[in-house]
Amino acid sequence: MFTGKVAVVTGSTSGIGLGIATALAQQGADIVLNGFGDAQEIERIRSTLEAEFGVRVAHDGADLSRGESVREMIAHAVSRMGRIDILVNNAGIQHTASIEEFPVEKWDAILALNLSAVFHATAAALPHMKQQGSGRIINIASVHGLVASVNKSAYVAAKHGVVGFTKATALETAGTGITANAICPGWVRTALVEQQITALAQRKETDQESAARALLAEKQPSLQFVTPEQIGAMVVFLASDAAAQMTGTALPVDGGWTAR
Repeated sequence: MFTGKVAVVTGSTSGIGLGIATALAQQGADIVLNGFGDAQEIERIRSTLEAEFGVRVAHDGADLSRGESVREMIAHAVSRMGRIDILVNNAGIQHTASIEEFPVEKWDAILALNLSAVFHATAAALPHMKQQGSGRIINIASVHGLVASVNKSAYVAAKHGVVGFTKATALETAGTGITANAICPGWVRTALVEQQITALAQRKETDQESAARALLAEKQPSLQFVTPEQIGAMVVFLASDAAAQMTGTALPVDGGWTAR
């Protein structure tokens, strides 16, 4: 489906981002991975995707908390791969605390990575997409871009911002062949969520799996985690011709969380 196209996926060396990168590579897209981690493991991921799907795969370790680095990442991707067709802004971090106890440095870091990086990557990619007359911007927001939870003020603020920014991007690019949409996952059992499960297990003095079930029962009526593969499939759809007239949407993939 995407042979000859190039996708940049932020935060894609693990979790949801890797699921997205894999799904796009499976459909023939050349991939620029981004993320931190063990260099050997990242190279293993890069080379495996390249060999398994017969596509070009590069890695850019840009620090997305710095706007200049984000924009350089997009420029390097275009220079290395020749174009950019699909931008998936996925990278994110989390910290939980009450508003009055929320560390200022954590607030700033979450807003920088979860929201400002989306702006910088989009701003850098749009001129190239406009020149091509086509492009797909897909922002991985969160169910917390639609509803709130306690002790997550920075994350909720950032993800609501991502949803709003997606709508603004869609309006500014309407009719150009470029679309902008947001996916809003509920609980996905990533390392980020695993930390919250561990904290819950400690508070309730229970085991990890019991805590995981309790976490789901609190918010997600399906009582099942969303998988990275399911998010990857949603990205493939939004990047396809079938979604050419879908723009400015925020699509929950949340097991019924926001249906309550």
